[in-house]
Amino acid sequence: MTRDAIKDLILEIIEDIDEDADFDTLESDKPLRDQLDLDSMDFLDIVMELRKRHKLQIPEEDYPELATLDSCVNYLDPLLKDA
Repeated sequence: MTRDAIKDLILEIIEDIDEDADFDTLESDKPLRDQLDLDSMDFLDIVMELRKRHKLQIPEEDYPELATLDSCVNYLDPLLKDA
């Protein structure tokens, strides 16, 4: 999976969770929670959706790696290389 495909995947998951999410002003290096007003349950939904769609087990101690769109792509890139 390419880095752009991973970015699209994350945005698609967020849109499934919050269909009112506004990506027009989204900055890829700023925390997603702050920009999209995601709460902790929304964040867990993202992690669970990654598990469901791609069989990824993301340990809780790695959750900070998913803070920004850029960090999500950096973290998931090696895990989804062959997806």
